Amino acid sequence: MTTSQTHDLARALWYTACGQAEIRQETLESPAADELRVRAVFGALSRGTESLIFSDRVPPQEFDRMRAPFMGGAFPFPVKYGYATVGRIQAGPEALLGRMVFTLYPHQTLFNIKAASVVLVPEGIPPARAVLAANMETALNAVWNAAPGPADRIAIVGGGVVGLLVAFLCGQLPGAQVTLVDINPARAAIAQALGVAFATPDQAPHECDIVVHASGAAAGLDTAIALAGDEATILELSWYGAGKVAVPLGGAFHSRELRLISSQVGHVARSHRPRWTHARRLSAAIGLLADPRLDALLAPAVAFNDLPARLPAILNSSSGILCQLIDYSFAGASTY
Repeated sequence: MTTSQTHDLARALWYTACGQAEIRQETLESPAADELRVRAVFGALSRGTESLIFSDRVPPQEFDRMRAPFMGGAFPFPVKYGYATVGRIQAGPEALLGRMVFTLYPHQTLFNIKAASVVLVPEGIPPARAVLAANMETALNAVWNAAPGPADRIAIVGGGVVGLLVAFLCGQLPGAQVTLVDINPARAAIAQALGVAFATPDQAPHECDIVVHASGAAAGLDTAIALAGDEATILELSWYGAGKVAVPLGGAFHSRELRLISSQVGHVARSHRPRWTHARRLSAAIGLLADPRLDALLAPAVAFNDLPARLPAILNSSSGILCQLIDYSFAGASTY
């Protein structure tokens, strides 16, 4: 067991007020016997969740459920948030030194974490792509909940990161007709790269067997319900924070016996819950990132030091950014 005998200075991103963020410094003790010391290499912003935090749209009744595993502070502000970090082990068991790991840790340059809370990144999966692990875990859980099958007609409404990953997974089903539906025509190229069809809402296929809604907009939910065939399942993946959304339950919703269900990554899908732990699911999600086509979801990296200034543009709903990569290469850390 190799451990650090110094006190290190780490730097972390904190959301400090509505529309404001800053990088703060904190001191790390040497890792405990059951901990690893990890230096961040790449991270990713969760644009949907973190835009809600940045704009102070997390409802008070959701403060507890919204806590990330290693979050610092408390809602609404200040909070140290994030759940997509890939780093290299600097201290810990000899056999693990230098290995790359994924963990649900906030945006921070250096940290101590229990060995049980990291997952090794398999050889062959680039560290930058591995930041998609948390999103892939959400997508995998959603697919389990929706339960599509071979040859199904499947529509995914909303071409954000999670929607695209759901489309990617469904596209692996033999004979499945998978269509990504989005109001942004630019998503067509990414859908093509992932091997699925693309359509704008007015051109999307109807009478679908499974529809997954991931647009985060009320209009998208309207579209999702309209695309469903008789007795079809509509899976709602969007979370609206403090917003309220009118669900179109009039018209033929009841006569067609449509099924509207939710999916939340905090719980392993009921179909797999008896056998799967969160750790097993996350490990499986990382393994699903072996396909290089998924690099199309990654936006050019932003330096960690530049995050406070860049966040307003990145988190703006009109930015068009999918997964914003964070590069820690020049973030620096001091030892004393």
